[in-house]
Amino acid sequence: MKKKYKILIIVFILFIISMISLNVLIKPNNALNKGTAGIAVKVTPADWKVGKLNKLPQLSSNFKNSKGMDLRSKDLSEADIDGREKELLNSSFDSNTKWPKNITSVFSPEKIMSLGKNPGLGIRTLHSLGVNGKNVGIAIIDQRLLVNHAEYKDNVKSYEELHCGRETSMHGAAVASIAVGKKTGIAPKSDLYYIGQDPVDICQKSKVNFNYIAHAINRIIELNKKLPQGKKIRAISISIGWSPRDVGYSEVIKAVDRAREENIFVVSSSLKDTYGFKFNGLGRNPLSDPDTSSSYTPGLFWQKEYYEGKYNLNNTLLIPMDSRCTASPTGYRVCFLPRRWLELVNSLYSRCLCSFL
Repeated sequence: MKKKYKILIIVFILFIISMISLNVLIKPNNALNKGTAGIAVKVTPADWKVGKLNKLPQLSSNFKNSKGMDLRSKDLSEADIDGREKELLNSSFDSNTKWPKNITSVFSPEKIMSLGKNPGLGIRTLHSLGVNGKNVGIAIIDQRLLVNHAEYKDNVKSYEELHCGRETSMHGAAVASIAVGKKTGIAPKSDLYYIGQDPVDICQKSKVNFNYIAHAINRIIELNKKLPQGKKIRAISISIGWSPRDVGYSEVIKAVDRAREENIFVVSSSLKDTYGFKFNGLGRNPLSDPDTSSSYTPGLFWQKEYYEGKYNLNNTLLIPMDSRCTASPTGYRVCFLPRRWLELVNSLYSRCLCSFL
């Protein structure tokens, strides 16, 4: 009997060791129970299954104003890409995309990735001078985050979830890496406080309920009060906007006002209503220099409106958006996904994105 117990104990110990080595065991976070910061949730990578394509998808003649081809994690090793360079420049791909052997004679995915990691407009020069966000806290309220991605895991000081979906989000990894990413971030030395949150309320016929975002803002305010001087949260990024017709509108407005009273700048798609100015994203050919101002144009999704004279730029902050490289939710290592176009995303100092794995 004693021998049997010894065997069981040994098996149990080996099981615990294996769980630790696989990063599966989650220790209780006592800090969060006391209302302070910590990592409360373990998130696993998203599963983008590799699919094989024998030919590239056909796009409409108006593809310049579309999201383009999605080639993320696709096997194109046997695909015919001759004559498709313009469409490839308008595609999304990642470091798991398998290209044909002749890809470099038609397209330059490695160069596009390298350029896309650069925040642009001299930001890296500021980093070299020590202007890198050190001792500045940034909070993000967005979809579920892959916390342990190598691009930003050392910056994450707190991760919690509030009314959050189950899927690990591409959007969360993207905005986190644009804010504090080692290779792509505007402020790579900043501390990141993140709340995973989905404002869509299924109980209310899938309408957005801004009470959840208000709750998350209030949580960040309370958390900030416990942080030491010199390490305070200075900005909250929320990639959504609200109007008086929305559920929870008054609550989220009150929460933003509380944040302002605490000297926390809240970036959202409602910036014009909350701070009196608006912002929009700039476009860039993926092979042009991100540090050169002449490389930028109106963003792909709104340039037609601009060139037709229908877009008013008064009191508008313009920031790089298209052709950016950001962290992906599919793995902990650093892999990248540059995109020709992505929806406007709010990150530190209202910077916007295009993605990498």
